[in-house]
Amino acid sequence: LRQCCFLNSDGLSNVEGAHNDCLQASETCINDPKCSPKYRTFRQCMAGSSAAPLGPGAKNQCMSAVMSLLSSPLHNCKCKRGMKKEKNCLGIYWSLHQSMTQGEEMDDSSPYEPSKRGYDYARLASITAGSDIGITRANRCLDAAKACNVDESCQKLRTEYVSSCIKRSSKAETCNHPKCHKALRKFFDRVPVEFTHELLFCPCEDTACAERRRQTIVPSCSYYVKEKQNCLTLLESCKMNVVCRSRLAEFQMSCQPSTQSVSGCLRENYAACLLSYTGIIGTVITPNYIDNSSSNVAPWCTCSGSGNQRGDCESFLNLFTDNICLKNAFQAFGNGTDLNTGSSVQQSTLPTSQTRVDKHTNNTDLSHQEENVFSPSLTTQVADERPLWRDSTRSASEALGLAVAVSGQAELVWALLLTSIHLHFVM
Repeated sequence: LRQCCFLNSDGLSNVEGAHNDCLQASETCINDPKCSPKYRTFRQCMAGSSAAPLGPGAKNQCMSAVMSLLSSPLHNCKCKRGMKKEKNCLGIYWSLHQSMTQGEEMDDSSPYEPSKRGYDYARLASITAGSDIGITRANRCLDAAKACNVDESCQKLRTEYVSSCIKRSSKAETCNHPKCHKALRKFFDRVPVEFTHELLFCPCEDTACAERRRQTIVPSCSYYVKEKQNCLTLLESCKMNVVCRSRLAEFQMSCQPSTQSVSGCLRENYAACLLSYTGIIGTVITPNYIDNSSSNVAPWCTCSGSGNQRGDCESFLNLFTDNICLKNAFQAFGNGTDLNTGSSVQQSTLPTSQTRVDKHTNNTDLSHQEENVFSPSLTTQVADERPLWRDSTRSASEALGLAVAVSGQAELVWALLLTSIHLHFVM
């Protein structure tokens, strides 16, 4: 949309039309002789209020500055998920909102622009159509991994986050959680959803498939910690982090359930709900599948010991465990009936094998080939058990021996990585 600028009653330039990028809006305001003094006053107010409560005179001056900025390019400014200097942009957004709410509880508005990331079924179909990568069309989770292998961006960023998440710190037995989380966010922010969604939301009919899906985000580092924290403690940590707070606000808005809606979602948009769910992966409230026998998800936290705050704790946990919108979005993606995907290709034009899984189709030997490299035999593992990764005790020659069984250059690269993962398994 073309943006039209005009002057309001305060002489500040305003922008009509699409949302402004908060960083660009800030620059525009700073370079505007009318807007700049107001913005400078506002920033001084925010810095002062964080140090000590403002006096009555200062409060009035600050509110005057805020009201003036509501008629400036900063009004309704938004940010883009994964953008350069995302934290700076989000900081501007929340500073404005905090000043308007005066420290009240975070509202359900999202700081992010509506996403334009549509699901390109045609692109995925063209990638998986080739027989040289061994697409079986019987196991979508396995097919998703193979499709990612032959996409340069997907393979590179997937390799990057797996490497970051399985690497142990030299002076500690634990992994580098911040580095792992950052790499995961980069993967889900930059890789097209036709790859990320297929990897994370693919439907499963057996525990081997479900375990592959559960291990997608390398939960030993990204999800588990030694002891479960109280969910409210995690929530407070999230609110103190501008990225986590923003991703949670987006998730709450996009996956808001409704008993009055046929879809179960207030906004009738499964695609937006799923995209916002991937946005909180790589934060302190990262959710994951709780076991390999269901599609239930939750953050790694508990409401035990919440005392008189148990209701608040369960309300947060229920965003994941008892959310009809999220559950329906998962199910709809699995059977190909998801709404508002943003795809230019209609669902009816997709091959049946691309839209739903035949529950009565047995996986072929070929479909199990990569699963057997990844995990030869699996039993149901619930979330309360220990992580499934540990340091390797097998030789590099054995790893290479397993890897070379996979044909094709792209498959060989990823097989080496999968073998590394396999060697960390605790059976």
